[in-house]
Amino acid sequence: MPQKSMIDKSPIRIFERAIGGGLGEGNLGVVLSRPGVGKTGFLIGLAVDQLLQGRKVLYISTKESVEHISGFFEQIFQAMAVSLNLEGVLEMQLRMERNRHILVYNRDLFSLEKLEQSVAFLKDAAAFTPDMVVMDGTPRFESTEDWELEGLRRMAAEWGAEIWTSSNAHRENQKSDERGVPLKVARHEAHIDVIVNLCPETDHVKVKIVKEHASSELPHVQLELDPATLLLQWR
Repeated sequence: MPQKSMIDKSPIRIFERAIGGGLGEGNLGVVLSRPGVGKTGFLIGLAVDQLLQGRKVLYISTKESVEHISGFFEQIFQAMAVSLNLEGVLEMQLRMERNRHILVYNRDLFSLEKLEQSVAFLKDAAAFTPDMVVMDGTPRFESTEDWELEGLRRMAAEWGAEIWTSSNAHRENQKSDERGVPLKVARHEAHIDVIVNLCPETDHVKVKIVKEHASSELPHVQLELDPATLLLQWR
């Protein structure tokens, strides 16, 4: 079977359809879960899927080293290659590495200006403009202002990219709304297009979509995250 057909069979295609065809250029998505449930693995899975399709990904971290993140990408890529029975894995891996940039910042010093400068440099020096930006560890929603999220969306629209980030949920003494969305995130909802909640069950992690763009009818899809491989699967 052609490689494209294998990628088309990925459970990520179901996820994309469930959120209206995908997050979309200029839009912001947030993944929620308790610490340690799999937010980073989920986001890297989305990023690897984009890379397998020849798209470019910028990964921003304020928590981990470049080496740690590269290793996580390798882990998810290898698991996905096995799951989808992909051929030409070495060639695909090299292409993935060419189309991916990882930038690590000090969390306290990171700013929209630094991000904009970094992308401008990558564009000039490496002809690299991202199709997807993953921001791990930033923004911190408890201290973020609306103008910062507006700035993120503006830059994403200029790059023709979508932006995914994450936030912890279910922490002690943390207030949430009736959907389980922390109030620190919900207060910025006007600037967030998609919200996904990862809910741990006995032997898997349920993927629950709690906001899907402007839709008032939320999709109910049987998607879960395998805690062993951190890959999306359809039950």
